[in-house]
Amino acid sequence: MLASGPSHGYDLKRRHDERFPQARPLAYGQVYTTLQRLVRDGLAEIDGTGSDGGPERTAYRTTDEGRRELARRAGEITPSAPYVTNEIFAKVVALILTGGDAGACLLARRAAHSDRTGEPTALKTAPGTDLTTVLSADYALNHLDADLRWMTTTAARLTTLTTDIRTA
Repeated sequence: MLASGPSHGYDLKRRHDERFPQARPLAYGQVYTTLQRLVRDGLAEIDGTGSDGGPERTAYRTTDEGRRELARRAGEITPSAPYVTNEIFAKVVALILTGGDAGACLLARRAAHSDRTGEPTALKTAPGTDLTTVLSADYALNHLDADLRWMTTTAARLTTLTTDIRTA
Protein backbone atom coordinates (compact mmCIF):
# COMPACT_ATOMS: atom_id res chain seq x y z
CA MET A 1 0.00 0.00 0.00
CA LEU A 2 2.80 2.41 0.84
CA ALA A 3 4.60 1.71 -2.44
CA SER A 4 1.72 3.34 -4.33
CA GLY A 5 2.55 6.73 -2.80
CA PRO A 6 3.04 8.65 0.45
CA SER A 7 0.40 7.91 3.09
CA HIS A 8 -0.23 8.12 6.79
CA GLY A 9 -1.04 5.10 8.90
CA TYR A 10 -4.75 5.87 9.08
CA ASP A 11 -5.05 5.84 5.27
CA LEU A 12 -2.93 2.70 4.94
CA LYS A 13 -5.16 0.83 7.39
CA ARG A 14 -8.34 2.05 5.68
CA ARG A 15 -7.06 1.11 2.19
CA HIS A 16 -5.90 -2.31 3.40
CA ASP A 17 -9.31 -3.06 4.89
CA GLU A 18 -11.04 -1.88 1.68
CA ARG A 19 -8.71 -3.78 -0.64
CA PHE A 20 -8.72 -7.01 1.35
CA PRO A 21 -12.33 -7.35 2.53
CA GLN A 22 -11.98 -11.08 3.20
CA ALA A 23 -8.92 -10.56 5.43
CA ARG A 24 -8.91 -9.72 9.10
CA PRO A 25 -8.93 -5.93 9.49
CA LEU A 26 -5.60 -4.45 10.53
CA ALA A 27 -5.24 -2.96 13.98
CA TYR A 28 -4.00 0.64 13.99
CA GLY A 29 -1.25 -0.32 16.42
CA GLN A 30 0.00 -2.96 13.99
CA VAL A 31 0.14 -0.41 11.16
CA TYR A 32 2.15 2.13 13.16
CA THR A 33 4.49 -0.52 14.58
CA THR A 34 5.14 -1.79 11.06
CA LEU A 35 5.75 1.74 9.76
CA GLN A 36 8.27 2.35 12.56
CA ARG A 37 10.03 -0.92 11.70
CA LEU A 38 10.12 -0.01 7.99
CA VAL A 39 11.68 3.37 8.83
CA ARG A 40 14.19 1.74 11.19
CA ASP A 41 15.20 -0.73 8.46
CA GLY A 42 15.52 1.98 5.78
CA LEU A 43 12.60 0.65 3.72
CA ALA A 44 10.40 3.72 4.35
CA GLU A 45 10.95 7.28 5.46
CA ILE A 46 8.93 10.12 6.87
CA ASP A 47 7.48 12.28 4.10
CA GLY A 48 6.21 15.02 6.40
CA THR A 49 3.63 15.86 9.01
CA GLY A 50 0.45 17.84 8.79
CA SER A 51 -2.94 18.22 10.35
CA ASP A 52 -5.27 19.37 7.53
CA GLY A 53 -7.65 20.67 10.19
CA GLY A 54 -7.58 17.41 12.18
CA PRO A 55 -5.07 15.65 14.38
CA GLU A 56 -1.43 15.85 13.32
CA ARG A 57 -0.46 12.91 11.14
CA THR A 58 2.88 11.70 9.87
CA ALA A 59 3.05 10.68 6.22
CA TYR A 60 5.46 7.97 5.11
CA ARG A 61 6.87 6.99 1.73
CA THR A 62 8.76 4.00 0.44
CA THR A 63 12.49 4.39 -0.13
CA ASP A 64 14.34 3.03 -3.16
CA GLU A 65 15.60 0.23 -0.92
CA GLY A 66 11.98 -0.42 0.14
CA ARG A 67 10.89 -0.75 -3.49
CA ARG A 68 13.75 -3.18 -4.19
CA GLU A 69 12.86 -5.22 -1.08
CA LEU A 70 9.18 -5.31 -2.10
CA ALA A 71 10.14 -6.59 -5.57
CA ARG A 72 12.47 -9.19 -4.05
CA ARG A 73 9.85 -10.47 -1.59
CA ALA A 74 7.10 -10.50 -4.20
CA GLY A 75 9.33 -12.70 -6.36
CA GLU A 76 10.02 -15.25 -3.61
CA ILE A 77 8.33 -18.61 -3.85
CA THR A 78 6.81 -19.36 -0.47
CA PRO A 79 6.68 -23.09 0.27
CA SER A 80 3.37 -24.63 1.20
CA ALA A 81 2.72 -25.05 4.90
CA PRO A 82 4.28 -28.34 6.05
CA TYR A 83 1.62 -29.00 8.70
CA VAL A 84 -2.15 -29.07 8.73
CA THR A 85 -3.42 -26.52 11.24
CA ASN A 86 -7.06 -26.35 10.29
CA GLU A 87 -9.65 -26.19 13.09
CA ILE A 88 -12.10 -28.47 11.26
CA PHE A 89 -9.39 -31.09 10.80
CA ALA A 90 -8.44 -30.94 14.50
CA LYS A 91 -12.05 -31.26 15.67
CA VAL A 92 -12.80 -34.22 13.41
CA VAL A 93 -9.64 -36.05 14.50
CA ALA A 94 -10.45 -35.36 18.17
CA LEU A 95 -13.99 -36.68 17.71
CA ILE A 96 -12.76 -39.83 15.95
CA LEU A 97 -10.18 -40.46 18.69
CA THR A 98 -12.68 -39.94 21.52
CA GLY A 99 -15.60 -41.80 19.98
CA GLY A 100 -17.54 -38.60 19.34
CA ASP A 101 -19.84 -38.03 16.40
CA ALA A 102 -17.43 -36.88 13.70
CA GLY A 103 -20.13 -37.44 11.07
CA ALA A 104 -22.47 -34.93 12.71
CA CYS A 105 -19.61 -32.46 13.01
CA LEU A 106 -18.78 -32.83 9.32
CA LEU A 107 -22.44 -32.50 8.33
CA ALA A 108 -22.86 -29.29 10.36
CA ARG A 109 -19.59 -27.82 9.06
CA ARG A 110 -20.52 -28.68 5.45
CA ALA A 111 -23.81 -26.84 5.87
CA ALA A 112 -22.09 -23.80 7.39
CA HIS A 113 -19.45 -23.76 4.63
CA SER A 114 -22.08 -24.14 1.92
CA ASP A 115 -24.06 -21.25 3.39
CA ARG A 116 -20.93 -19.13 3.55
CA THR A 117 -20.14 -19.46 -0.16
CA GLY A 118 -22.90 -16.94 -0.85
CA GLU A 119 -20.97 -14.11 0.85
CA PRO A 120 -17.91 -14.05 -1.43
CA THR A 121 -20.04 -14.83 -4.48
CA ALA A 122 -22.26 -11.81 -3.80
CA LEU A 123 -19.23 -9.68 -3.01
CA LYS A 124 -17.46 -10.43 -6.28
CA THR A 125 -20.56 -10.05 -8.45
CA ALA A 126 -21.75 -6.75 -6.97
CA PRO A 127 -21.82 -3.84 -9.43
CA GLY A 128 -18.63 -1.78 -9.39
CA THR A 129 -16.56 -4.44 -7.62
CA ASP A 130 -12.83 -3.78 -7.99
CA LEU A 131 -10.29 -6.39 -9.06
CA THR A 132 -8.79 -6.82 -5.59
CA THR A 133 -12.21 -7.67 -4.16
CA VAL A 134 -12.85 -10.18 -6.96
CA LEU A 135 -9.47 -11.82 -6.36
CA SER A 136 -10.09 -11.92 -2.61
CA ALA A 137 -13.55 -13.43 -3.08
CA ASP A 138 -12.18 -16.04 -5.51
CA TYR A 139 -9.49 -16.96 -2.98
CA ALA A 140 -12.12 -17.39 -0.24
CA LEU A 141 -14.36 -19.46 -2.54
CA ASN A 142 -11.50 -21.76 -3.49
CA HIS A 143 -10.61 -22.34 0.15
CA LEU A 144 -14.23 -23.05 1.02
CA ASP A 145 -14.40 -25.47 -1.90
CA ALA A 146 -11.23 -27.25 -0.76
CA ASP A 147 -12.65 -27.60 2.76
CA LEU A 148 -15.94 -28.94 1.36
CA ARG A 149 -14.09 -31.52 -0.76
CA TRP A 150 -12.02 -32.59 2.26
CA MET A 151 -15.17 -32.94 4.38
CA THR A 152 -16.86 -35.05 1.69
CA THR A 153 -13.82 -37.34 1.38
CA THR A 154 -13.46 -37.65 5.15
CA ALA A 155 -17.16 -38.36 5.66
CA ALA A 156 -16.89 -41.20 3.13
CA ARG A 157 -13.94 -42.64 5.10
CA LEU A 158 -15.36 -42.24 8.61
CA THR A 159 -16.40 -45.88 9.05
CA THR A 160 -12.95 -47.12 8.03
CA LEU A 161 -11.15 -44.47 10.11
CA THR A 162 -13.23 -45.21 13.20
CA THR A 163 -12.76 -48.97 12.83
CA ASP A 164 -9.00 -48.60 12.36
CA ILE A 165 -8.71 -46.42 15.47
CA ARG A 166 -10.85 -48.68 17.66
CA THR A 167 -8.92 -51.79 16.68
CA ALA A 168 -5.50 -50.16 17.08
